[in-house]
Amino acid sequence: MRSDDVKGGYARAPNRSLIRSLGIDESEMHQPFIGIANSWNTIVPGHTHLRLLGERVREGIAAGGGTPFEFNTIGICDGIAMGHEGMRYSLPSRENIADSVELMIQAHKFDGIVCICTCDKIVPGMLMAAGRCNIPAIILTGGNMLPGNLHGCELSLTDVFEGVGKVAGGVMTEDELRELEAAAMPGCGSCQGLYTANTMACMTEAIGMSLPGCAATPAVYAEKLRLAYRSGKQIIDLVQGQVLPRDIITKASLRNAIRVDMALGGSTNTVLHLMAIATEAGIPFDIQEFNKISEQVPHIAKMMPGGPYSMQALYNAGGIPAVFRQIRRHLENCQTVSGKDILSIADSVRYVDESVIRPEHSPVHQSGGLMILTGNLAPDGAVIKSGAVQDEMWRHTGPARVFDGEEPAMKAILAREIKEGDVVVIRYEGPKGGPGMPEMLSPTSAIAGLGYSRVALVTDGRFSGGTRGPCIGHVTPEAVEGGPIAYVHDGDHISIDLFSKSINLDVTDEEIKKRKAGWKSPERTLGGVLARYAAAVGPASHGAVLQKIS
Repeated sequence: MRSDDVKGGYARAPNRSLIRSLGIDESEMHQPFIGIANSWNTIVPGHTHLRLLGERVREGIAAGGGTPFEFNTIGICDGIAMGHEGMRYSLPSRENIADSVELMIQAHKFDGIVCICTCDKIVPGMLMAAGRCNIPAIILTGGNMLPGNLHGCELSLTDVFEGVGKVAGGVMTEDELRELEAAAMPGCGSCQGLYTANTMACMTEAIGMSLPGCAATPAVYAEKLRLAYRSGKQIIDLVQGQVLPRDIITKASLRNAIRVDMALGGSTNTVLHLMAIATEAGIPFDIQEFNKISEQVPHIAKMMPGGPYSMQALYNAGGIPAVFRQIRRHLENCQTVSGKDILSIADSVRYVDESVIRPEHSPVHQSGGLMILTGNLAPDGAVIKSGAVQDEMWRHTGPARVFDGEEPAMKAILAREIKEGDVVVIRYEGPKGGPGMPEMLSPTSAIAGLGYSRVALVTDGRFSGGTRGPCIGHVTPEAVEGGPIAYVHDGDHISIDLFSKSINLDVTDEEIKKRKAGWKSPERTLGGVLARYAAAVGPASHGAVLQKIS
């Protein structure tokens, strides 16, 4: 066992002495040492209940014949961080989480690890650590929040964000907005729709790194406690069989995750995170895999925010195993941490609510819910949640309204300075330029709340999974690196065509070269984490991972 490095032989008597001071008895000393990386805290709604799940994981580990040791990582709530400088710290926290889990694993020589996490950057951060360290690991995602309810209508967080636009547009009062905000989020768990946190939980199950049914089970259900207990027991089997993350996280299983992503129409952030997970697991992976799979797997579930169904509805419809069954012919048969392979899980499903998870012959859209766009505005790619774009906006050309940052764009949107048909361009918000690639849920929700139906948004930043409409993010190369988005002028026409998966600036190559010659990257004074991050982060098209030091 790896843990023998800290507890085996007479030379490790001092180490054992410290371990005994924890109350560990002789029998526990000879069992596998299992780390529990828990991101519990009392500021993130998706994480406030994780201490209880941690207790059940500990009980499962002990019942399975292991010795559990629990530690914490940080966790940032993207919703609370949204719309201000705090959003710049969210994506960098993913790297901090991956690093902190690696540090604890390697310093204490755990034999296995159970990662307990729920929200946007914490789940991928822990998956990155699992792939990097490659010791037996299992992920327990904390579950989704139940929908809110007001006057008989189900609510989620995007209703509140869009309410801001409605107040600005004069169709909702501030008192009505306060009533809405008080009703929308009824308790613990990740935000109710298929936003980034829940999409990543679904991707984790699809990859095979969590137990069947884990992703869609609501946070407050007793089944989540049972999954925690079973995850604790199952890690002992993984340790004994030496089933490693890189046996589970493979090119094939990542493709399966994309297939489920396409079927559900998940968050654009999954492109960023799956590319990062592939990098940490040592898997060469091309961003164009998303387009290849999009052409094969239809969009079959109309989930929030692009549709009416919450994660609770997905759970009641059969969860991710039911999605497996509906797209079974597209899946590659991969092993999972449960000991069952993907096709066995699909074949074990006895019920699917096809009003929520449709059959392939009756999809929401014929192509998958995400697309990678390329063109002279995004030579290395950009991402759009096509499943949340209204049909009439799949092809659009309009004049650019250019903003160097989210804040001036938000002011212009709320002041009704944007006109139908415009293409709002928000730049210098990429991984380096932001820095931190902040999410743009505030402007996209304000556009929706104000009632615009023909306004597109293009950015080198990124979007919350709660974004809907023709919103294109992750434009690469980013502006601060001299990407073409830096040379867009107010009034330039931008053409977006989802049918051809293209995005183009309608000016000549000669004009672009002329503008490039006169361009200078804006200077910005940075310190602390953001300065280090901006200096080391790579492009969004490769997952915005920190670059290796040569």
